[in-house]
Amino acid sequence: MTYKRFEDLPVWQAADDLARRVYRLVDGRVFASKGDLRNQLQRAALSISLNIAEGFERGSKSELLSFLYIARGSAGEVRAALRFCEGSAWAEDCLSDVRELIACSESVSRQLGAWIESLKNSELRGQKYATDATREEHEQKRRSEAFIAKIQKMAERSRGSVSPPGPETDREV
Repeated sequence: MTYKRFEDLPVWQAADDLARRVYRLVDGRVFASKGDLRNQLQRAALSISLNIAEGFERGSKSELLSFLYIARGSAGEVRAALRFCEGSAWAEDCLSDVRELIACSESVSRQLGAWIESLKNSELRGQKYATDATREEHEQKRRSEAFIAKIQKMAERSRGSVSPPGPETDREV
């Protein structure tokens, strides 16, 4: 699937949700006296979705990859700060929220990692470099791959619907 807007990207949506949830957590009384930690968590959490958006808008694969690595680093920073909270006695009252956010940050990090790997293996250089000819070539390749996949699926189904000869079909009734 090709996304035209960063807001449509599932990983951006997950990162945005993570940032909003981090902001809600640190607005609570538990973090009232933890100014530096609160601010760092907010900045790191927001940085994930901001870097995804900026990389997406740049229009080149190499720049997108750079920003995705930064976003993934920020997800790690959020997770590390939350791990610190998890092990702190003062955060006991919000421990379940902290653990949920750790899981969310891990999920965002995995999604970013998978996207990074798929981009590294992609021949496309990015919208910035696309011409009508390269767009058409890419679209033709995508249609061909979809057609081949459809034929393979049909062949698999037809193989599965023919029952092989067995004892119940070999004997006469």
